[in-house]
Amino acid sequence: MKKLRVAVFGGSGYAGGELLRLLHLHPHVEVTVATSEKSAGMPVSSVWPHLTAYSELVFDPMNTAALAARADVFFLALPHKAAQDTAAELIGLGKRVIDLSADFRLRNPDTYESWYQTPHTKRDLLAEAVYGLPERYRSRIRAARLIANPGCYPTSAILGLMPALEAGLVSHPEGIVIDSKSGVSGAGRSLQQGFLFSEVNDGFKAYGLAVHRHTPEIEQELSAIAESEIVVEFAPHLVPMDRGILTTIYAPLAKAVTLDDVHEIYSKRYAGEPFVTVLPTGQYPVTKNVRGSNHCHIGLQVNKRTGRLIIVSVIDNLVKGAAGQAVHNMNIMMGFDETTAIAGMGVFP
Repeated sequence: MKKLRVAVFGGSGYAGGELLRLLHLHPHVEVTVATSEKSAGMPVSSVWPHLTAYSELVFDPMNTAALAARADVFFLALPHKAAQDTAAELIGLGKRVIDLSADFRLRNPDTYESWYQTPHTKRDLLAEAVYGLPERYRSRIRAARLIANPGCYPTSAILGLMPALEAGLVSHPEGIVIDSKSGVSGAGRSLQQGFLFSEVNDGFKAYGLAVHRHTPEIEQELSAIAESEIVVEFAPHLVPMDRGILTTIYAPLAKAVTLDDVHEIYSKRYAGEPFVTVLPTGQYPVTKNVRGSNHCHIGLQVNKRTGRLIIVSVIDNLVKGAAGQAVHNMNIMMGFDETTAIAGMGVFP
């Protein structure tokens, strides 16, 4: 069987490196292209010493027209704005694209321009871009030419809230509070003072309060699920660990329900989903248990005193929150078994 040729544009960043690691495990895939502007001409294994299998693959400078003929599916692990022209050019050449940036996640281009403070030059593609959350958009992903891979924080928040919103468990949705903590790799690989070891070690801080760019993405998808406008309070925090996201969600209940009722709703909703596990009642998820995996663990509690549903979800921000979800989307698009190359459990300790 001829292998699918894939390219990773932006292969020297954390998400790109994780893509290369996972794609090497895929029996139906051959990575034929990896790009990096700062590492062009260098073997991939010299930039990522743990990826010894890529000693013969050399990073190319990104030249879309010259590289397009060398692959069939393209992963874009590029900065925001940079993916717009690249995706459009590749789709015009008949390629399929999975974009890990935010450039095609927001359906309203005015919202994108407001939050990212840059023009969206490919508005025509927004209408056909499919938001790549398999647990909700699986049927649309199969036929898509362009996948907008979800952000890491939104993945943890949407998976946490989706069953409750679908079942009408949440009353005044403006009362939803989403409190998230992320490892430092979520900030990317570029050298910034705020992410140096001595700056983050032994510390724990909030950032981006009221202005984090993942907010409109979360609100867009939750509103689509609820079929009414939802505005959330989203509070991200930086935790001194390499990877992982823990999101705690507080949602006002529309009616009195027991924890067993809620647990049954969540268990039925995610039955058959290979990467979402609803933990037994009384058990709460831990980031270490999903480290290195494409899994999301969810824990639940009902606070009868305050009338709130408390949801805790954990993911690995580089896998389920980025590269693993991108591979999952590719598997669906190409008709492979969904779990191929990403079926592994978490690495512990």
